[in-house]
Amino acid sequence: MFSHIMIGANDIEASKVFYDAVLGTLGCKPGILSINPTGQTRYLYIHDNNMFIISEPINNEPSSVGNGSTVGFLVPDEDTGNAWHQAGIDNGGETCEGPPGIREVKKLMGTNMYLAYLRDPSGNKICALKRMS
Repeated sequence: MFSHIMIGANDIEASKVFYDAVLGTLGCKPGILSINPTGQTRYLYIHDNNMFIISEPINNEPSSVGNGSTVGFLVPDEDTGNAWHQAGIDNGGETCEGPPGIREVKKLMGTNMYLAYLRDPSGNKICALKRMS
């Protein structure tokens, strides 16, 4: 369904440090530098046939946080989710939506879920998710 996900970054290098650490916990290699034809810096993260991109906005305006938007990353287990969350905190992110842990949502979603939420250095909300039995 998706070809890629791209989010804006106001401090592209701080965001690269953050995402290198966070996505590194999921086995992703550091971001690959790509300069857009109009001069904006981007970093591409390619892993398991997925692509996640951080970019300076092409219109040269500040990036803004999508109100109500969250980018979710699958994690294989709670330990990886906790490492993902800690890597984010250690590299300029902030926790949000409460501490990481299992959310009792089986009645609503059909399964409980492990969730860990962060705000990246530009304020984008991201989440690590593991569906439980």
